Amino acid sequence: MSRIGKLPIAIPAGVTVTVNADNLVTVKGPKGTLTQQVNPDITVKMEDGQIHVTRPSDDKEHRALHGLYRALIHNMVVGVSEGFKKAQELVGVGYRATNEGQVLKLALGYTHEIWMVLPEQIKVETKTERNKNPMLYFESCDKQLLGQLCAKIRSFRKPEPYKGKGVRFEGEIVRRKAGKSAAKK
Repeated sequence: MSRIGKLPIAIPAGVTVTVNADNLVTVKGPKGTLTQQVNPDITVKMEDGQIHVTRPSDDKEHRALHGLYRALIHNMVVGVSEGFKKAQELVGVGYRATNEGQVLKLALGYTHEIWMVLPEQIKVETKTERNKNPMLYFESCDKQLLGQLCAKIRSFRKPEPYKGKGVRFEGEIVRRKAGKSAAKK
């Protein structure tokens, strides 16, 4: 039995979960609504305010899908009740970030600025303080979408190992290299 898949998912107050006949799981809560199509082999049941995910056999594919769908449904429940947050830091001289509504404008040392239109499910806040690196704060109910967006922004300018410049997650540690040293005679 999958260690992750066999755990029941508790449904907090204010969250409603519905499972259609075609295995479409819909989770509604104060932060939003999320849906996930579940493989027909995996069964999703609601009992006593909990969600139970079960599999028909111990086949390799069923074992993999069991834990996967349990984790996805759990992330949906947590997302619509509490939400997910991520923070990114822009390290480098002249790196800036501003937002106007759902449009994010990044200056990352290229000849042009990067403009991104963010999905409606994601809330963004930019903060620039004197003598500190600019920060980006993201909040969403969809964990997958939030992680994908943060990875896309990080890919514009990954942290490099010599000076440490680039877009990094808050608290991320970048291993630094020594670089060249002068030849001794």
